Amino acid sequence: MKTGILYWVFFIGILGCIGVIEGLGVNWGTMATHKLPANVVVQMMKDNGIQKVKLFDADHVTMSALAGSGIEVMVAIPNDQLTAMNDYDRAKKWVRANVTRYNFDGGVKIKYVAVGNEPFLSSYNNSFLNVTFPSLQNIQSALNEAGVGDNIKATVPLNADVYNSPPDNEVPSAGMFRSDIADLMAQIVQYLHLHKAPFTVNIYPFLSLYASDDFPVDYAFFDGFNAPTLDNGISYTNVFDANFDTLVSALTSVGVGDLPILVGEVGWPTDGHKHGNLASAERFYTGLLKRLGANQGTPRRPGFIEVYLFGLIDEDAKSIAPGDFERHWGLFSYDGQPKFPIDLSGLGQNKLLVGAQNVRYLPKTWCVFNPNVKDLNLTKLGENVNYACTFSDCTALGYGSSCNNLDAQGNASYAFNMYYQVQNQADMSCNFQGMAMLTEQNISQGSCNFIIQIASSSIVGPSLFITSALVVVLSLFLAL
Repeated sequence: MKTGILYWVFFIGILGCIGVIEGLGVNWGTMATHKLPANVVVQMMKDNGIQKVKLFDADHVTMSALAGSGIEVMVAIPNDQLTAMNDYDRAKKWVRANVTRYNFDGGVKIKYVAVGNEPFLSSYNNSFLNVTFPSLQNIQSALNEAGVGDNIKATVPLNADVYNSPPDNEVPSAGMFRSDIADLMAQIVQYLHLHKAPFTVNIYPFLSLYASDDFPVDYAFFDGFNAPTLDNGISYTNVFDANFDTLVSALTSVGVGDLPILVGEVGWPTDGHKHGNLASAERFYTGLLKRLGANQGTPRRPGFIEVYLFGLIDEDAKSIAPGDFERHWGLFSYDGQPKFPIDLSGLGQNKLLVGAQNVRYLPKTWCVFNPNVKDLNLTKLGENVNYACTFSDCTALGYGSSCNNLDAQGNASYAFNMYYQVQNQADMSCNFQGMAMLTEQNISQGSCNFIIQIASSSIVGPSLFITSALVVVLSLFLAL
């Protein structure tokens, strides 16, 4: 009997060890109007066995919550701070304030410093072209001077648009760095190689679908594609492998073909686009995680790949300039609850993740269109809906999104409620010239969820603050 008990203890211990793919990480973005408490998020990651996290800043509250967790951290310097990091003294101060202050027994397990975030995107019009590499050098030098450079490496998370194949030979083996930044990229990757730091790349198969209706849908996933790309005897059946190996070729072309590659972001959105939905996200992650769990790698880089899934939680205050889907990348919804079954072990055993615990919500009250309004002026209704959506998140109403099938009054109700919840259910925020009313009846339907916001007083982002001047304007507007 005793032997049996010991066997089961050992067996359960083995299960705990294989519950999550080795080295699997997540991106924790915080651009939300109502943030879950940092300690709740850290506990949620621990409950799900997540071992690594990539941040987009070095917020003290976040870092303090990670202290003692054992979770490996990539802390970040935002793009708007890169110019300052060109001053070595400023770089040393940043390292002292955001790295070495947490480098103690029981502190934060920092592994990487992300210098910027996709600074060479074409849409940035070269804004960070001349400041990124000096920042990388200064931060790594500051880490070295602080005595932590052997264990903590500086890297630059880059979008996959920094490399490509020429139009006349679009195969991975022809990969090269983008012509306008080729010399700069060669310097950066050789520096990374010299200091034993990885190349960090963000790969998004979803964006291939988003960019072109002609892109073969199945090629974005890891199953079902029967027209592979052939490249010197290698058969590519999915865009992730082809993209990754294009980078391998680009690195090889500048003499650092063995440079470690870290996938800083990869994921699939669940709303905001016709291809952004729960079923597609589950399909994508099922294929990706199965491959990661098997250490399959890619044709040119078989074996282990370090990957950070994007992202952990939905962020309703992110810019939607790239597309409405930007606010829906989370494995978890805004309140830390899992969206769909997923297999973090890579063993084909999909199950729901463990959601955030002890989440506090606002009262179960919704703001909806008032059906009793007399002499409905559709122009004013449209103006009010537009106003509500300007200061909240209505991306679920877009074409192909989860609330796309609502009628005009349903659209108004959704918009009014999102604004009402963002404003912490303030009475004044459910009026809209008499077109709105409060209800305790949840009118969610199908996949369209009319949310109750979590209890939080934090509202971030200048576009979501209602200043005193705006309050006056709003008061006058609602009195019309």
